[in-house]
This record gives sequence, C-alpha cells and structure tokens, in this order.
Amino acid sequence: MFDPTDLYRLDGDVPELSDPVLLYHFEGFVDAGATGRLAMAHLLNKLEHRVIVTFDHDRLLDYRSRRPIMIFDTDRWVDCDEPRIVLHLVHDLEGTPFLVLTGPEPDREWELFAKAVRSVADRLGVARLVTAHGIPMAVPHTRPLGLTPHGSKPELLKDVAGPGVSPFGRVQVPASIASLIEYRLGLAGYDAVGYSVHVPHYLAQAEYPQAAVTALDAISLSTGLIFPMDELRAAADTTTAEIQEQIEASEELSTAIKGLEQQYDAFTTGAQRENLMAENIPMPTGDELAAQFERFLAERDERDT
Repeated sequence: MFDPTDLYRLDGDVPELSDPVLLYHFEGFVDAGATGRLAMAHLLNKLEHRVIVTFDHDRLLDYRSRRPIMIFDTDRWVDCDEPRIVLHLVHDLEGTPFLVLTGPEPDREWELFAKAVRSVADRLGVARLVTAHGIPMAVPHTRPLGLTPHGSKPELLKDVAGPGVSPFGRVQVPASIASLIEYRLGLAGYDAVGYSVHVPHYLAQAEYPQAAVTALDAISLSTGLIFPMDELRAAADTTTAEIQEQIEASEELSTAIKGLEQQYDAFTTGAQRENLMAENIPMPTGDELAAQFERFLAERDERDT
C-alpha cells in the first residue's frame, strides 16, 4: 500500500489554522461556462495568497494525453509550462484564512490522491470542503441561474438553493476527481459540499462570468467567507449585454431564447404540470440552438475582421 503523504510536500512554514474551509477545482472535467475555473482564478487574482502544499504532478498526470507547452527560441528550448497541482493559503476581505486547491485533474492514482487530500485536510484541521463547476442546461441566460447543491450531509445544503426545482433525481454520470473527493471524504466524516451551476447550454463552451458569480455567491453564503465581487459582477454584466446584443440581431436566436424562457418559467412556477415545454413555441434541441448561436458568432467575427 502506497503512502498518500508521498504525493505532496509542504512549502515553507504552514501556520496553525482554525477550522479553515478548503475550496477546490480541477481543470479537465465538465465545467460549462468555465464556472469553477473563473471562480477560483478570480479569488487568487484578487486576494492575498501563497502556496503551502505542492502535489507530485509527475506521478498524477499523463503528459501524452495533454502535453505541456514548451517554448523554442531560434536554436534552443527556453521554457516549459510546467503543470501544477497546488494548495494556496488565501485570506478573504476580512482576513479570514481559507484554502484553495487548483490544478489539472489527475489522470491516475485517484484513490491515493483522495487520501492525500484527506491527509492534508487532517493536518490543517479543515472544517469543510467545497467545490463548484458548471453543467450545461436548457435554460435561458435571461433568467437567474439555478444550481444543484450536493453534499455529504443534508443539513449542509439548506442555506443554498437555486431558483425553481432541481431537475435531477437518481442519475448515473461519469466520475470526476472532485466528486470522488466529496464522496470519499464525506464517508470519512468530513463536511463536503458541491455546487453545480446551471449554465445555458449555448454558452457552455464560452467563458460565462455570471456562472462564476453564482458559484461564489453560493460558497460565500454557505461558508461565511467574504469575497471581492465588484469586478466579476461587472464582467458578468458586460458579457450578458454583449450576448443580448448578438441574440437580438438574429430573429432565429431570439425566437429560440423566447421558447427557452417560456419553458423555464413553466418549470419554475408550475413544476407539477405534466408538460413543462413552452406551449406553441417550436423548440430546437440543445445541439441545434448551440449550433445556431455558434454560427451567428462566427458570422459576426467574419464581418468584424
């Protein structure tokens, strides 16, 4: 049996912490709208932080499946973009310390990595682990974004819920290391929570700051951490205005969005109805709407160049 502590090293002095929250997100799994990536990057960009734990990416990653970028200059290699899986010590706007674990999703040794995360959590006295990501949903960008909270204990979810009724029951989905950590550490008695933000499916491949705002608002509400949000909210408002401008220029897209709005309103206000689809509005499939939106943006880009 391998020792999970062999997968990481402590960097510098690690202070004594009092029940810190650990936020985590790994790139490589489904993250519609870049929800989790934008949220964690925003925190690290705007708050004081330093790396206190580094994981052994050389053991955890498959370089041939996602090769790092190297820089060649004239006659020699001058740089390599080394992947990093690291734990940051961060302080919120009121000086409260918390932890942020980021990096590419490990390709191998998932169970050992989950044990290593637990070992770090034990060592630092972590009180709660929280993750967030985006999932594509047939919802319009003109309505408040919903989210599906999930966690190791029902009482952890009572303070946070998205608008409307959750569309999920019992489903089978591909695993991710984030969900495995939530599951394994939850079984070990940890408070572990996740937030799946419902991102409009036609925006799933784009960066959608509003989804990151929704995720961070949920995390703040459940943990009490205070984040700087003004710049991210401004970016969300700008992006939403640009999207609306593009959609209003296309009658086909405008009709499709109207249908999504009626479907959304029917679901959130009358979920007991058998048919929650918008009445009398021909609705395209998710793939068709995404294709229409992408085609419109491509045509717009061609006109602008």
